[in-house]
Amino acid sequence: MILDANNLPDDGTLRADICIVGAGAAGISMALQFLGSGIEVLLLESGAFALEPDTQALYVGAVAEERLHSPPDLYRERRFGGTTTIWGGRCMPFDPIDFETRDYVPRSGWPLTRAALLPYYPPANRLCEAGDFSYTAAATFRDGGRPMIEGFDSGYFSSDTLERFSCPTDFGARYGHRLRAARNITVVMHANVTAIRLQAGGERVASLEVRSLRGKQLQARASHFVLATGGLEVPRLLLASRDVQANGIGNLHDVVGRYYMCHLAGTIGALKFLTPPGTVHHGYEISEEGIYCRRRLALRPEAQRAQRLGNFVARLHHPRITDPAHRSSVLSLLYLSKPFIPYEYSKRLHGDEHANLRTWLQHLGNVVRDPLDAVAFAWHMLRDRKLAARKFPSIIVTPKANLYSIDFHAEQQPNAASRVMLDSAHDALGMPRLRIDWRYVAGDLDTVQRAIALLAAEFARTGVGRLDYEPDTVEAEMTRYGAYPGHHIGTARMGSDPRDSVVDANCRVHGVDNLFVASAAIFPTSSQANPTLTVVAMSLRLAAHLCWLVRADGAATAIAESSQPGSNRNPIAVGSPV
Repeated sequence: MILDANNLPDDGTLRADICIVGAGAAGISMALQFLGSGIEVLLLESGAFALEPDTQALYVGAVAEERLHSPPDLYRERRFGGTTTIWGGRCMPFDPIDFETRDYVPRSGWPLTRAALLPYYPPANRLCEAGDFSYTAAATFRDGGRPMIEGFDSGYFSSDTLERFSCPTDFGARYGHRLRAARNITVVMHANVTAIRLQAGGERVASLEVRSLRGKQLQARASHFVLATGGLEVPRLLLASRDVQANGIGNLHDVVGRYYMCHLAGTIGALKFLTPPGTVHHGYEISEEGIYCRRRLALRPEAQRAQRLGNFVARLHHPRITDPAHRSSVLSLLYLSKPFIPYEYSKRLHGDEHANLRTWLQHLGNVVRDPLDAVAFAWHMLRDRKLAARKFPSIIVTPKANLYSIDFHAEQQPNAASRVMLDSAHDALGMPRLRIDWRYVAGDLDTVQRAIALLAAEFARTGVGRLDYEPDTVEAEMTRYGAYPGHHIGTARMGSDPRDSVVDANCRVHGVDNLFVASAAIFPTSSQANPTLTVVAMSLRLAAHLCWLVRADGAATAIAESSQPGSNRNPIAVGSPV
């Protein structure tokens, strides 16, 4: 069932076996695993079905350097479905090397292997609606598919690995009806968790304080609690809960909020292919089950080890949109549409800092000279992206001059100085807002600089093309977007030692028996991959672990009132109508 906190009795107590905070990809994926299990699950969500400005404003915070990080209330959605309501749908798993301890990547190494996570990737793929768990062209397409670049055979870079694309699936819209119909799962909207209350000794969570923006105050009690609020809100809630542990929960060694990673991304260079235009295929292929798939140039794991580089991938990209010299009516149409494009995408239309009326007229001239191309592209985007249930993932333009640029996406190293902290300002619920100080290190720049140089050398060696770029501009391009938006990683990292980690291999906060985290916050390293698929896979693994714990505890029904302090509060039985 789905309830609204504003309609519940004031000062009431919500009770369940498992309480999950946050109804995004992680929280909803976990809740679905308990359908019909007899285990009572409480899923608390700050927002509602639609975006509400006052709720979204709870995400507002400060950044140390605006050039390097977007405002924290952008690229995140505080509502049912979370940021899956706006994500692009790109799915790919982490690579085996990402889980390894690499002496050239400080603080690398997960307390579990990829093999331990592998059973949960296929069901995660299905929940994300990205089709089969098959991430090479050879395994996905009967004939192996079209080669990305004919004649390109490199010992450093593979062009066989794929990205798969979700619809993109809004987890709230897609799975909300199943949660609404479930007898053992209760979703409560407008339920903002403002504090985690520990028992006196600090070894267990006693309850959560829950408030709505209309002033409703509630309490949530369970045998196990899961924070599934994302890589920024998880540390915020841990740090703000200081009544028993003065530095915040799980923060005895000042680790919570540190090691904040995103991804290093940018677009660089002019790649001129020397082969005929028909030998380059940089767009999407459709798998037999109807999934959009796209190849990329991936730095092989053996090359990463030999060169002592972080993980890195590159995609072929159209020439820079803002330069009218590309003479493409489609790209110029996109440039002229910049005022109507959402912030997260218009930010990428960089390079027009000195644009003037002449530049605008040149773009208009490109459109006028080839209006049919522009009209065909507009119809394609309307039909295949705006109106289609499974949307065409991104803009693909095949340059007539066989001229491309390189779009790169790279791993960021864990860095204790890169962190999120509590600010002195408070939100409407009285919680401290966040202050974000995202930083990168010399090793991050080294990975991008040398990987691009290797790629340029491989294009030249194989004779397929020439990549021209200014090496001195790599850092500027790598930081042009700042921290890659929406990928908030590492702020409650997983490890075996509480001195440099926050949760253990089972996602449990060190020293707190019944508090767990389901989020990219727990990732010790960032990989090159977008985090959503791995977040869902980790959440499914945690759900299986919690199911075992609850059954082992014999707690398949709601916790008895007498077993908890504060029994004078109004009980609200989860799983029963209110």
